[in-house]
Amino acid sequence: MQAARYTRTARLLHWLVAACIVAAFVLASSLQGLPLSPRKIHLINYHKWSGLTVLWLSLARIFWRACHRPPQLPATLTNWERDAASATHATLYVLIVATPLLGWWLSSALGFPITYLGHIRLPNLGSKDKVLAHLLEPMHVAFAWSLILLAALHALAALRHQFVLRDDILRRIL
Repeated sequence: MQAARYTRTARLLHWLVAACIVAAFVLASSLQGLPLSPRKIHLINYHKWSGLTVLWLSLARIFWRACHRPPQLPATLTNWERDAASATHATLYVLIVATPLLGWWLSSALGFPITYLGHIRLPNLGSKDKVLAHLLEPMHVAFAWSLILLAALHALAALRHQFVLRDDILRRIL
């Protein structure tokens, strides 16, 4: 039996968001230990742009999902698996919106306005405030790590369903 699938738009948004999350994380990781330089500033901007692209695509994805029901989960899933899938998806949505918003707010608190893709000046989410920035930075990092770890768990669960349980659940998003 062919597994029910997400719409083509939902699948495209899913994979674009995933790619941008990976890009933002790799860029952030590459910044560690770099001295302040034009190269570092470029990498920071690419990180911000990747994160904001995650935000825009995620908002589009949330809107799309509100208008298009996802395919039903296989009947073979237990109640705890359904609950875990629901909680994981809800938490992922919160993190993929909150993490870039925290980064944007952090940038504003540090006094560094964002010009998205080098052309679109975004409003600051607050005034420059070093004390606030000192609070926001570890929150942004913690949310980002939580997002990466939960996304990895999500991917591992999908692989388990595909290759161990063989219930074709992964095919829904491919």
